[in-house]
Amino acid sequence: MSWMPSSDPVLGDPHSCDKLDLVIVPRVRDLGDGFAVRRALPHGKRQMVGPFIFFDQMGPVQFLPGHGLDVRPHPHIGLATVTYLFDGRILHKDSEGNALEITPGAMNLMTAGRGIAHSERSPLEARTGTQTMAGIQSWIALPAAQEEIDPSFQHFSASTLPTVEDCGISARIIAGSAFGVRSPVRTASEWLYAEVCLDAAAQIPLDPDTEERGVYVAEGEVEVAGDVFEGPRLLIFRPGDRITIRATRNSRLMLLGGTALEGPRYIWWNFVSSRKERIEQAKEDWKQGRFATVPDESEFIPLPE
Repeated sequence: MSWMPSSDPVLGDPHSCDKLDLVIVPRVRDLGDGFAVRRALPHGKRQMVGPFIFFDQMGPVQFLPGHGLDVRPHPHIGLATVTYLFDGRILHKDSEGNALEITPGAMNLMTAGRGIAHSERSPLEARTGTQTMAGIQSWIALPAAQEEIDPSFQHFSASTLPTVEDCGISARIIAGSAFGVRSPVRTASEWLYAEVCLDAAAQIPLDPDTEERGVYVAEGEVEVAGDVFEGPRLLIFRPGDRITIRATRNSRLMLLGGTALEGPRYIWWNFVSSRKERIEQAKEDWKQGRFATVPDESEFIPLPE
C-alpha cells in the first residue's frame, strides 16, 4: 500500500482504564475507486507499537464486475510489509520477481531493506464477478542495523500458520508467539501478530511478556477493566500489566506489538529510515528510475510532489 499523512481525529473514547496508554480512533482515507482504509498508525501521539509503524484496515469493500484493487508499482525502503486478508484475493508482484496470490488466513511478508518495488492488484479471475475484500496491511520498521539488508519475500498459507481453538476463541498466530504456540515466520526483530475471533462473553489474556502491546478491534466490541470499546479502535497498553480482554459481542481482534526499536523513524510516503538523508536518497532514486522494475508492469506511482 502507498501512504501519505493526514489529520488525526479527535479521540472520543473514555480513558479511565489505568492499563491503557492510548486509544486511537483510526482515520478514514480513500485510496480511490471507492476503496477506503482505516489508518491507526502512525498517529500524532504514537508513531509505533513495537516495530509496527503503519497499520491499515482495508475495506470491507465490494467491487463490481470488471473492477478491483489496483495499486500500481511503488517503492519501499527500511521496512517490511505484512498483508493479511479476512476476505478476498490480492495478487502481489515485486521487483525481485515474486508473483503470488494471497487469500484469507495467509500471510505475505515483504522485506524491503535497501529497496524494493511492488504492485497489489485483484487477480483477473476475481474481476469476472462481484468480489469483496477486507483485511489488514501493516508495516514493520526494521532495526537500524538491518535497514539496508537485501530485499526478500515470504509467503505462508493459512494451513502453515498455527491456530488455537478453545471455548469461543479462534486464533491464528501470524508472527511471534501467543497462546503457547509459535509462528514459523522469520522476522528481523521480535514482534507479535495474531488474529483472534471471540464469541460474545469469551475472553483472552494479554500477557506482559511483550514489551509494547496493542489490540486492534477490527469488528465487534470488547471490555477491558470495566471500559467498553467498540471497533474500529486501536488499544495500546502500558507495559508490564497482565490484561484480560472480554468480548461483549462477537468480535475480531488483531494482537500486535513487540520489542521497541532503538529510536524513532523518519517516514515519508512509502519510505522508512532512521536517517533523514536516506529518505532523501530514496526519493531521488525513485524519481530517477533507479529502483528495479516489477516484471509485467508498465505503470507506476510517481513520486508525490
